[in-house]
Amino acid sequence: MTKVKSLDDLRKMRDAVKSKLDLREKGDKAEKVVQIKVSMATCGIASGAKEIMTYFIEELEHRSIEGVVTQTGCMGYCYAEPTIEVTLPGEDPVVFGFVDTKKASEIIEKYIKKGELVDGIIPASYETIDKEKTK
Repeated sequence: MTKVKSLDDLRKMRDAVKSKLDLREKGDKAEKVVQIKVSMATCGIASGAKEIMTYFIEELEHRSIEGVVTQTGCMGYCYAEPTIEVTLPGEDPVVFGFVDTKKASEIIEKYIKKGELVDGIIPASYETIDKEKTK
């Protein structure tokens, strides 16, 4: 354990513990709040996913939006990193690619707050012509 040498050190420790407790408390009711998963595989981290995760944590708190921000492994969209998955209560998850802080702010303002779709969505699946022929 690190020694507390200043009031600033104590505040940092408090904020770190508060963040962990907040995540535990919200974890029990995660399906009732906004859930954001940030892909933190090597490719995501190299593309700036840590900055994006920190941005979402800070902005949701700053904008008084109740949500849970967690990290996940590779989502398989290495070409589009940093990627995030956003799940609104009662909705299917939506994956966004090429997320920077500007895109993250737009996702918060338009998609999370208003339910409006924004550019950057990675489709979850594709229907093929072959599938239609088998029906």
